[in-house]
Amino acid sequence: MTPEEARRHPLAHETRRRVSVHSLGWRDPLRWLRAGWLDMVRCPWVSLSYGLTFMCLTWALGLTFLRDPEFTLMLASTVLLLGPALAMGLIQASRSQEMGERPRLRPCLLVCWQARAGVALFAGLLLVIELLWARSAMLIFALFFDTMGQSGNALQILTDPANLDFVLAYAAVTALFGAVAFGISAVSIPLMLDRPVDAITAALTSLRACLEHPWVMLLWGMTIASITLLALAPLGAGLMLAWPLVGHASWHAYRGIIANDARTQLGVEG
Repeated sequence: MTPEEARRHPLAHETRRRVSVHSLGWRDPLRWLRAGWLDMVRCPWVSLSYGLTFMCLTWALGLTFLRDPEFTLMLASTVLLLGPALAMGLIQASRSQEMGERPRLRPCLLVCWQARAGVALFAGLLLVIELLWARSAMLIFALFFDTMGQSGNALQILTDPANLDFVLAYAAVTALFGAVAFGISAVSIPLMLDRPVDAITAALTSLRACLEHPWVMLLWGMTIASITLLALAPLGAGLMLAWPLVGHASWHAYRGIIANDARTQLGVEG
C-alpha cells in the first residue's frame, strides 16, 4: 500500500478523527458505579475470576515491597503491562451485556488480542510514566536519605513520624504521576475496544475529557481511589470485588463521556 492509499484508507481516517465528549454532571460517577455493579451481578464468574487475579497481583506486589523492595519496580512494571489487558476483559464483558450477549470468560480473555497493537503501545505509555515516577522516587530517597531513620522494615520506616517530610514529598510525587496516568487512561481502553482508534488518539481523548470536565473526572478518580483503599483494608481481599466493579464501571464511564453518534464528532484533528 502506497502512502497515498494509506492516508485514504477508512481506518486511517477514523484514527485521525477528533472524538467528541459529552457534558458531565456530578451524579454521573454514581450512575457508572451502579451500572457496573449490575453488570458484575449478571456475570459473577467472569468478574470474580478477574477479581482473584487482581487480588493475587496486589498481594505479590505488597509482599515484594515488604520483603525485597528492590524488586518492587520490576513487579510493578509487570502489573502495568498486564493491567490494560486485564481491564479490557471486564470492559468487554460489560460491552457484551449492552449488546444483549452473555459474557463468557474465554472471549473476555482473548479480546485484548484483537487490539494487541494499541494495548501494547498504551501499556508502554504507562510503563514510561512508571519509570519517570521511579526516577523521581529515587531522587526523593536521595534527598531524604540522611534524615530518615533506617531501623525496621519498609512499613515501619513509612509510619515513623520522624519521616513525615519524606512521606509527604513521596505522596505528592505519587499523586502527580497518578493523576497523569489516570488522565490518559480514564476512557482509553474502552475507546480502543469500541472504535478503531490508536493508543495515542485514545490517550489524548481521555486527557481532553479530564481537562474539559476536571471536577467531575476528579470526583471519578477519587471515587476509584477510595474504593481501592477501602478494599485494601481487609488484607486486600476486598479487591476481588472492588476492581471488577471499577472495571465494569469504566465501560459505562466511557459510554457516558464519549459521544456515541459519529455525526456529532468534531472533525479531523490537525
